[in-house]
Amino acid sequence: MFPLHAQYLQNISMQFFIFILFVFIREMNNVYTSDEEEEEEERENLIQAKETREQTEKVEEEERNISRFPKYGWKVKLDHEFPEERDQNLRPSFGQIFPELAPLGLRYLFWWLGKLKAGRLPVIDQFRPRHSKRMYGVPCGGLGSGTVGRGFRGEFCRFNMIPGMYEYNTVPSDQFILSIHSDTGGCIYQSVLGGRGASVPGAPSSWKWAGNPEDSLYCGLYPRSWTVYNILQVGVRVLCRQISPVIPGDYNTSCLPASAFIFTVENNSDVNLQVSITLSFKNGTGGKADKEGGVRTQPFQQENSSGVSIHGKIRGEVMVYSIGARKDDKRSVSWCSGFDPKGTGEKVWRGLEQNNKLESEPEATQPTSPGQEVAVAVSSRMLVEKRSCGTLDLALAWDNPKIKFRDGNKVYRRRYTRRFGIDGQAGPKLVSHALRSWEDWDRWIEEWQEPVLSDSELPDWFKSAIFNELYFLSDGGGVWLEVEEGENLSSLDPRLEYGRWGYLESHEYRMYNTYDVHFYASWALIDLFPGLELSLQLDFLDSVVREDKDPQKELYGGKITPRKIKDSVPHDLGDPEEEPWLKVNSYNIHDVSEWRDLNLKLVIQVWRDIKLLPEKESAYLLEQALPVCAALMEVAQSWDKDGDGLIENSGWPDQTFDSWVMLGASAYCGGLYLASLAAMADMSDRAGLEHQWREKLSAGELSFEEKLWGGDCFKFDTSPRGENVIMADQLAGYWYCKITDPTQGILDPEKVLTSLKTIFSNNVMKFCEGTQGAVNGMLRTGGVDRSTVQSEEVWTGVTYALASLMIAEGLVTQGFKTAEGIYRTVYETIGLGYETPEALYEKKHYRAIGYMRPLSIWSMYIAWRNRKKSQKKNITI
Repeated sequence: MFPLHAQYLQNISMQFFIFILFVFIREMNNVYTSDEEEEEEERENLIQAKETREQTEKVEEEERNISRFPKYGWKVKLDHEFPEERDQNLRPSFGQIFPELAPLGLRYLFWWLGKLKAGRLPVIDQFRPRHSKRMYGVPCGGLGSGTVGRGFRGEFCRFNMIPGMYEYNTVPSDQFILSIHSDTGGCIYQSVLGGRGASVPGAPSSWKWAGNPEDSLYCGLYPRSWTVYNILQVGVRVLCRQISPVIPGDYNTSCLPASAFIFTVENNSDVNLQVSITLSFKNGTGGKADKEGGVRTQPFQQENSSGVSIHGKIRGEVMVYSIGARKDDKRSVSWCSGFDPKGTGEKVWRGLEQNNKLESEPEATQPTSPGQEVAVAVSSRMLVEKRSCGTLDLALAWDNPKIKFRDGNKVYRRRYTRRFGIDGQAGPKLVSHALRSWEDWDRWIEEWQEPVLSDSELPDWFKSAIFNELYFLSDGGGVWLEVEEGENLSSLDPRLEYGRWGYLESHEYRMYNTYDVHFYASWALIDLFPGLELSLQLDFLDSVVREDKDPQKELYGGKITPRKIKDSVPHDLGDPEEEPWLKVNSYNIHDVSEWRDLNLKLVIQVWRDIKLLPEKESAYLLEQALPVCAALMEVAQSWDKDGDGLIENSGWPDQTFDSWVMLGASAYCGGLYLASLAAMADMSDRAGLEHQWREKLSAGELSFEEKLWGGDCFKFDTSPRGENVIMADQLAGYWYCKITDPTQGILDPEKVLTSLKTIFSNNVMKFCEGTQGAVNGMLRTGGVDRSTVQSEEVWTGVTYALASLMIAEGLVTQGFKTAEGIYRTVYETIGLGYETPEALYEKKHYRAIGYMRPLSIWSMYIAWRNRKKSQKKNITI
């Protein structure tokens, strides 16, 4: 608990004790009063008792609110500085570049220059990587409707409003302002909340930052955050709760583009105070397009709220921001319909300073001219009596009902429009809904998170990590779209209900639903939003049978290949700068139709989903998927060149480790192949089909162990150097089977356990002394495998996956130790929380911020949950 909370309880307790003592003394004196005086005092006592009960109920309610600063989460003071700074200025060694990657680098350079010449953005921009600003906190908004990022110091930053595109802008005029006036009317304190304790460059020049960041504390626990501001000079404490509508299983709520900000004001002084919270917000996203002009503002009134909307456009489509505050007989709302965010801001600042309210102009503003920007503000005010609390509720919403991808002609409707319409007038309704519903959101989130947070056997850091890494569900560039008429879907197709879901591989790798990475991340979707996972799977099943004969040069080998061939799983479902879902495979480094893992991963994931989905949806997926999976497996079996029942890799990077060469049979792809055979056997059984998948599985298992077992773990591959490499992710296929169904096994359990212990001893504990996760490759002869860039990397998502398998196999302490290194490094040491990268290096560097794969952390919780269920079952028996 934050220290002042205990002091507050002491104050309340003393106040209550004094009141009881006072009543007792007065009642004793009443013995000596006349009957008339007795009756009069009794009436007064009844009135006062009623008022006291009401006050006590009010205090107790606000006390419950103020005490909700959580025990668990990512916590930092606002003056926090991270101890280690890293960047993406990678310098591969000569041996890593030559001869393998040099031709790729040259082809990539010419391709990159061609993109820039054509005015296009490369789907992966290796020459201009994003370096973390090390400032982010829990983002605002639900799933698939865009996000507004927040810094842990209170900044509004990192906007994802254009589908799939990130703008790393911090907008200085988007702020919360606290104004405190005495009950006699004079302003005794006014400050912008948050920041580093000094004026922010680019902010309105009259605005001041008077707070001490050392006296303020932030806690993030996605999808909520809390910030405590201690205003010691006036005896006030303010708790801001940011709540976004992310409710597992609630699809109608979780798609909403809105957040609520609940300010609980604790007045510890001896005087009554008039307190206001003001939210200011400007048009656009802090970029050049904000000055294009044509933006107007409009005040609005709803039944429970008042506010202002900013009407603009993004890429020609309607984009309306709305801010508002709850109004009732205790809270008054005022607003400013427009001010210059680049000017002095005195229209807002002086109005609050002098009157503790804004002008509340009823008229809309005229559209801005080119070069102009406009900001608005809304203020909520209430009387907070001495030694009591009050709550002020504000909300932010954005309405971008229709989108169009850059190269496309098709217009899509966002999922939330099913409930709020496509006319561009939803902003005020969304604000009103957020202010009316935030208490439900808060309760539902608590009910979802409670089993984890109350589990005394789980480490504290994990209780933060497991929820905060889910930030990517909201802030992973996602789009959640309605399936449009004319798509020729069956009336039974679940996509008609759930819509279409897409999220990026990374903020920097701009590809939707990258499938080899989604393989790891999908545990979060299937467990929390299974309808979105089902929708995504159906989109991939449709794409398998399609062809795109447009020629595409693959940069690794220089070959010209069709963009997509039949009976292959695409690497991704497209680039938002093209026309995703129609133009797939925007990744062009390799010919992914020859990748050994994609076909197998679809078969395994489909099987996993069939086992975990509700019966009706499971049956539908089985019916749709089984013929497609059979075709994919026919292709996969052609990769078994020597007929021993196990596929071989080709000798170039033909899987998710796309610069790490595997040759012959490999633990990674061979294990996936065994898992896919087991999946086909089970699905065929469910469908009542005769098959030979189990016979093929038996042959494959025999070859796998004969060729790849190395005594203490499985060999990287069957090449001469493969025996010397310990790969962290060598058990990926087994991992999927084990987490899906703890009774399912495709390998000797003793060999699996021995392999995990070997990986832990080498890849975890011999790398950075066990403090940074599992390095991808270690050598038996000692040291990190530095033969390729990726072998010397730690992949955050792979580490979480490995940790979950350790937990599932009973190596619980080792599993949490393995994963802890990732969380501690990312969130506490290098400051990349809420943009966890794909890769960490031993020192100085990281790669690909805001990456999808770390969502695999949810498999750790599933493994833990399965383990506890098994233990409980054994106890019951």
